[in-house]
Amino acid sequence: MSKEWNVQPAPMDEYNQKLIDNVHPSDWQNPTPVGTYNLVAIGAGTAGLISAIGTAGLGGKVALIERHLMGGDCLNVGCIPSKALIRSSRLAAEMRNAAEFGLSPSEVPEADFPKIMERLRKIRADISTNDSAQRYTDKGVDVFIGEAKFTDRNTIEVGEQMIKFKKAVITTGARAFHPDIPGLEEAGFLTNETIFNLTERPEHLIVIGGGPIGCELAQAFRRLGSEVTIIEKRRFLPREDPEASAILAETFKREGIEVLLESVVERVSTEGRKKRIHMAQDGVAKTVEGDQIMVGLGRAPNVDNLGLDAAGVEFDARTGIKVNDHLTTTNPNIYAAGDCCMQHKFTHAADAAAQIVIQNALFGGKKKLSALNMPWCTYTHPEIAHTGLYEHQAEDMGFATDSFTFKMAENDRAIAEGETDGFVKVTVKKGTDKILGATIVAAHAGEMINEISVAMAAGMGLGKIGGVIHPYPTQSEAIKRVAGLYNQTRLTPTVAKLMKKWLAWQRR
Repeated sequence: MSKEWNVQPAPMDEYNQKLIDNVHPSDWQNPTPVGTYNLVAIGAGTAGLISAIGTAGLGGKVALIERHLMGGDCLNVGCIPSKALIRSSRLAAEMRNAAEFGLSPSEVPEADFPKIMERLRKIRADISTNDSAQRYTDKGVDVFIGEAKFTDRNTIEVGEQMIKFKKAVITTGARAFHPDIPGLEEAGFLTNETIFNLTERPEHLIVIGGGPIGCELAQAFRRLGSEVTIIEKRRFLPREDPEASAILAETFKREGIEVLLESVVERVSTEGRKKRIHMAQDGVAKTVEGDQIMVGLGRAPNVDNLGLDAAGVEFDARTGIKVNDHLTTTNPNIYAAGDCCMQHKFTHAADAAAQIVIQNALFGGKKKLSALNMPWCTYTHPEIAHTGLYEHQAEDMGFATDSFTFKMAENDRAIAEGETDGFVKVTVKKGTDKILGATIVAAHAGEMINEISVAMAAGMGLGKIGGVIHPYPTQSEAIKRVAGLYNQTRLTPTVAKLMKKWLAWQRR
């Protein structure tokens, strides 16, 4: 089951008050709709914000409607707070492992946890200015705060106001999925939408789900001093390269995170402040006890109570709004973008999709979502980043492939920084240097993957990357080394023999 996302930030200190003042001001007065809008965006997460400000910047008349917090998942309960927490946790890990660098190690005291969370709230509040109702109003967007509902194929109701549109885009996002596990609701649990409200460090955090959100937060809380257990019915990060998942599994084991794979949660019970997970691991009954439970089992699209039937927009409660490759819904004047309709539920994916909507909706373009090469990154340590196709996907599409891998343990900068876990792996079409995809596992994989993405977008082959000078020593030099592995394969036995003779002659 899934529930409506209407989580309020807590505690209501000066930073959360600043956040609210920016993204859902209590004294906000909605404008009076006049005429017909070129574009109306329902939902002020990334896709809605980009659609609105992009249209306004082109001189269009645009309205943006948000019922809860502008900035959506990314600002309020996703990218921003999670990365702020992860940064603190990485520093904590460095402090604990300081002896490896010739320094005296130290532990993060439990008393520091409230200050870590306060820093998180401050960062989020400061960034919220970028997504504020006032900023978008100043940019020429009519901002409406309230519930939006289609009343027909070209009209949206907000409160008692009716908004007419030529084109609309549904950008309502998604919310945390709430599983039907007996006793879970009664015991109480956290999701990514509530975990950043904590002011006390959990003694033992049990994470149900080994996807990106579960893995990132499990590692962060472990590094900040909590005992952590992950429960996953398969292997964690199941969509990633198995070798990448294996490296992270070894890291988690080394850091003291208990990982219970092939495990199914059957029910939850409580005794005082303790919460017990009753589960079956490989068919064997097992119980895990902790004081906090976090559920990270994916996202559910926000499609309820929007009047989509009245608008002629088909949708599914599980998969979201039905769109074609141009992001058009079953109503040709209504588009959708972002987590409410797309498989890739990333901020940068929503951004890219919104730009497609602007071109297609306003100018009759034919831009396709499938034409995008979508990179992503899981921000554990090491990070796991990917772009393009995996080997098995390429082979399923009929491509014969070659893959080239360079271990970070052979990279001088990684050795110097004590960050040798990981690799750079690039897959090419067999017999060519055409890049089909890449996986990078490294401390800074999210930054490094951009080089591969740019090369793919520019049609630049792996061989040419080998000719690009990379500063030494850098971890991104590992990408050049992978290209070098490819270039070595271009030396046929005959050419290699002739080169050997030539070099021998040169030494005379």
